[in-house]
Amino acid sequence: MATLLIVHHTPSPATAEMFDAVLRGASDPEITGVDVVRRAALAATASDVLGADGVLLGTPANIGYMSGALKHFFDQIYYPVLDDTSGLPYGCYVHGNLGTDGAVNAIGQIAEGMSWKRVAEPVVVTGAPDKAALARCWELGATVAATLMD
Repeated sequence: MATLLIVHHTPSPATAEMFDAVLRGASDPEITGVDVVRRAALAATASDVLGADGVLLGTPANIGYMSGALKHFFDQIYYPVLDDTSGLPYGCYVHGNLGTDGAVNAIGQIAEGMSWKRVAEPVVVTGAPDKAALARCWELGATVAATLMD
């Protein structure tokens, strides 16, 4: 069975709504053979990443950058997983009230440096997530999970 690891920093109601929608999409009953594991960014480890067949990353944009918690996750796993996760499928979602480009770009640059493969466009939501935004989050979760199906 494949494993999808969702690493998230969910400090606000908006990021919690987005996380829930991503999780529902990834856990859709039509997606079979994929175990969804979720870890808070401050709790996720290199072992979690090494045990995953794909990763979904979620963060708020804080002052135009990813959260410190997600940056800490990358800092602690970068070298321990670098040689063993080339080609790892990933996707991400970002919530912000102002500039989100820095967060999206930073995640992309780090993932590219790790030779991970983006399999879905990032979902970026500014302000309160509406029905359409949550549908995009659901689709992100389902898309990344579906890439791991046998």
